[in-house]
Amino acid sequence: MTGKIRGRGKRGKVARKKLKLYLIGSLRNPEIPKMAQEIRKLGFIVFDDWYAAGPEADDKWRDYEKARGHTFLEGLKGLAADHVFRFDKKHLDECNIAVLCMPAGKSGHLELGYVIGQGKPGYILLDNPERWDVMYLFAHGRFTGFEELKRELRKIKRNKRRCAT
Repeated sequence: MTGKIRGRGKRGKVARKKLKLYLIGSLRNPEIPKMAQEIRKLGFIVFDDWYAAGPEADDKWRDYEKARGHTFLEGLKGLAADHVFRFDKKHLDECNIAVLCMPAGKSGHLELGYVIGQGKPGYILLDNPERWDVMYLFAHGRFTGFEELKRELRKIKRNKRRCAT
């Protein structure tokens, strides 16, 4: 991955564009915001805004659409679904890296697959894999601890700096 140069700063130094990481996980995982903060300290821009919707976000959307008499497929055509989809997709398109924090739902797996399909690196953080799945080999790396993941992210940052100079 090559670093992109933004331009010259006040003192003539080259300003480097920060890498954007899309943090994928469950709305019910209270560790997501903590992990995001730690990754920000490493110098990444982290997209975890989806977490603010709260643990009942999917249930609330479902209940809203059902109250309007809609089926799941009809609900997907609604403005609420379209808004959330476009918001998340924009950030998936903009990210340089994605990390799927397990446990996560089907949407998270789709998001990681989308990023990997774009040729971007995708990683999986497994806390205690209950289900063994060989398809996790699609990911560029699999980690069983957050410290391991942070070491990998530091390496990515170092390599980016080397590529940009």
